[in-house]
Amino acid sequence: MKISAKVEYACTALLELAGQFDTGQPARIRSIAAEHSIPQRFLVQILLQLKGAGLVASTRGAGGGYQLARPPEEITLGEVIRIIEGPPTSEDADTTVKRSPAAQVLRKTWAEVAAAEQAMLDRVTFADLAERCQKFSEDMYYI
Repeated sequence: MKISAKVEYACTALLELAGQFDTGQPARIRSIAAEHSIPQRFLVQILLQLKGAGLVASTRGAGGGYQLARPPEEITLGEVIRIIEGPPTSEDADTTVKRSPAAQVLRKTWAEVAAAEQAMLDRVTFADLAERCQKFSEDMYYI
């Protein structure tokens, strides 16, 4: 599976917002971009796309910024990837081409792998990721 920089940045920003969800305080684009080395202009575009999809909300003004529009338990990696990249597409949808049995078996297998991958991505929530991040931070503290 290839993950684009745009998906990586979107997930990183959402994970940052998930970590702050319980505080109710918005996060500033500038601080997210600086903390994670994300180009600020690119992050603005990504957050606007996520806002349009209903995943984040923005607040204007001195105390403004972005926060999750839904609880992190309700946002999955699969959903974010589909919002940023669009729905998965079949690599070869041409059914008029006759294929050998080997090619048909491989094609079916790749489709099964892709379906399993999508199912896994749809199970991983940003609450799960925030919890893993917290545990990782605690483990790093004791090293």
